[in-house]
Amino acid sequence: MRIGLVTREWPPAVYGGAGVHVEYLARELRRLVDVDVHCFGGDRPDATGHQPDPHLADANAALQTLSVDLRITPALAGSDVVHSHTWYANLAGHLAKLLHGIPHVMTVHSLEPLRPWKAEQLGGGYRLSSWAEETAVLSADAVIAVSEGMARDVVAAYPGLDPGRVHVVHNGIDAVEYQPVAATDVLERHGIDIGTPYTLFVGRITRQKGLSHLLRAARDLPGQLVLCAGAPDTPEIAAEARDLVTELQAARDGVVWIQDMLPRQDVVQLLSHATVFVCPSVYEPLGIVNLEAMACGTAVVASAVGGIPEVVVDGVTGLLVRYDEQDPAAFERDLAARLTELLTDPARAAAMGRAGRERAIADFGWHAIARRTVELYAEVLSRKTRISRPPLSST
Repeated sequence: MRIGLVTREWPPAVYGGAGVHVEYLARELRRLVDVDVHCFGGDRPDATGHQPDPHLADANAALQTLSVDLRITPALAGSDVVHSHTWYANLAGHLAKLLHGIPHVMTVHSLEPLRPWKAEQLGGGYRLSSWAEETAVLSADAVIAVSEGMARDVVAAYPGLDPGRVHVVHNGIDAVEYQPVAATDVLERHGIDIGTPYTLFVGRITRQKGLSHLLRAARDLPGQLVLCAGAPDTPEIAAEARDLVTELQAARDGVVWIQDMLPRQDVVQLLSHATVFVCPSVYEPLGIVNLEAMACGTAVVASAVGGIPEVVVDGVTGLLVRYDEQDPAAFERDLAARLTELLTDPARAAAMGRAGRERAIADFGWHAIARRTVELYAEVLSRKTRISRPPLSST
């Protein structure tokens, strides 16, 4: 079985959870089937890169993305199944289905209708991204949701979709790469006091990740606040984050802001020594970063949105905070209270961290996720064969 895997992100250009997912899924899939990876950008040793049409260099970013999809489509000839990830790649999967007559499986890592703030970043391109996603979802042979919550969101956002074509296959974690480490050189390099508890945030500067809520909640938090936050969606969001961090640093000590995208091993070290990891997202289909924190033995305080409650067990591996977009101040107060609970009770936080690692190992291994994905490939291929087989003659 030959799989054409289509993704925007591929190492070393991985900046979000979807990219992490594709990287590890592809590694495990290659143990089971033949996989050709098609990604955005230049060629890599293990993937074929595709660039935007140079005539669109000054065009809207969404239009450039669709031009990459057009370039990927002919390269997918010869695949038995095409598997696309995120709206950036979905149209390539859809066009390959039409052009080459092959089944299209798509994984939704987020949904455009639930991310209206993307209009800030893409302008009219948000309508293009929404169209590309909807077109692919409604015609895909199978839609993979990374959580039960995400599956419900897909069906609600696209009522024309047959719910029988939606399948839940969770995100995973490599508990060998993500495990507690003793080294502290990364902390020392960034001026983090090893002897003082700290809360850690890791994520992009985007409305989705709720960084502004955390910054407003953090004024009276005990210990240190370490922000590993970069890659802002827009200059306006970057300016807002900068102003909030500056205001917070003026009001209290112990705020460390790391704006560079750190190597994975550096992030593992930061996760390993954090007293608590915080995920204040306002929308999160699963939140793979929570799994990364849990695998590193760190307790998690997170908003109870999307698929997060399927990962973080409230009161066992961390604490969940209800998010109400109509009352953000209440969310910020509750977030501060839950973080303070664990920062002032490090023994409880450590126990939650141990429970979190056990859960990550037991329930979210990539090998099982890849095996379930291959089973789904076989299912859609079998369905295609049954449909295309001519009926038996009655004579």
